Amino acid sequence: MLDLDALMARETRSAADLEALLAPEGSDGSTAGINLEALARASAALTLRRFGRTITLYAPLYLSNFCVNPCLYCGFSSRQEVTRATLTEDRIRTEAASLRARGFSHVLLLTGEDRRRVPVSYLERAVDLCREHFAHVSIEVYPMARDEYARLVAAGAAAVTLYQETYDRDVYAAVHPGGPKADYDARRAAPIAAAQAGMRGVGLGFLLGLAPWRDELRRLWMHAQEVQRASWQTRLAFSFPRLRPAAGGYTPSHPVSDAELARMIFTLRLMFPDAELVLSTRESARLRDGFLGLGVTRMSAGSVTTPGGYSGKSAAGEQFAVHDTREPAELAAVIAARGLDPVWKDWSEAMTEAP
Repeated sequence: MLDLDALMARETRSAADLEALLAPEGSDGSTAGINLEALARASAALTLRRFGRTITLYAPLYLSNFCVNPCLYCGFSSRQEVTRATLTEDRIRTEAASLRARGFSHVLLLTGEDRRRVPVSYLERAVDLCREHFAHVSIEVYPMARDEYARLVAAGAAAVTLYQETYDRDVYAAVHPGGPKADYDARRAAPIAAAQAGMRGVGLGFLLGLAPWRDELRRLWMHAQEVQRASWQTRLAFSFPRLRPAAGGYTPSHPVSDAELARMIFTLRLMFPDAELVLSTRESARLRDGFLGLGVTRMSAGSVTTPGGYSGKSAAGEQFAVHDTREPAELAAVIAARGLDPVWKDWSEAMTEAP
């Protein structure tokens, strides 16, 4: 069996290490694989060593829900009859000011995938506007070419998140029956292009529930290695978006249990000691609180998944139903009560400026 203390002392990780961490426990309680409690302890120790007691808080800001892709599982899908909206510059300013007033200094800008409604020039302007309010602006939009990512880096974007959704090509084709997103290889190449373009952070992940999670995690590990080879300076982040109710009522074929989610989080912490691990408001308050101090280093709070929903009511359709509905200050208080430090700002451009 894998020696967890020896693994944490090493600087390198292998495919054999990954397999040992993924091995399931015996159904009779035997340790065919490493038991979950041992993984939790190791993950907590390694997280404390690399990140201290900090949990970074961020907010997602949806700019548009227009989308040309007929994905089967998404509330923004072109198959859905939902009210569509794209924020004007004035609305972006208003939304940003509302989030800043709640304490946030990290914001993630999201859109559906429609280049006609949201061209790169629009995203450049949105990043520029948000840089007036936030120290850290990241994006989660459609895949781009390297030169387009470079434009967003120049505008002030610090990181990009792009889920492959599923690494199983057959499943991918089935749930993405048309539109630009049907191109599996283009989507897989985009995070590598972002790293090469100078993004300081690249976030990866897959939708939990589309395919067997162990198979997905193996392919995610390989994908992450490719991103690291493209730019060793780029910091990786991993998210765990478990499928939640959305317009259309898609039912996942391979639902992921809480225990499986936990093993996934602990495994990625042990395989990538310096990566950010992100847990969003897709999950319940109880579950998110349970992961505090065990490996997760970044959490969203007070999330709204419709364009324009922070500064007032919005009729636009949501991407998915939020599960943890607590206000940011409430989550921050829970984090502090656990002996951890809620961090609203942990990076500034001034840190990288030459003296």
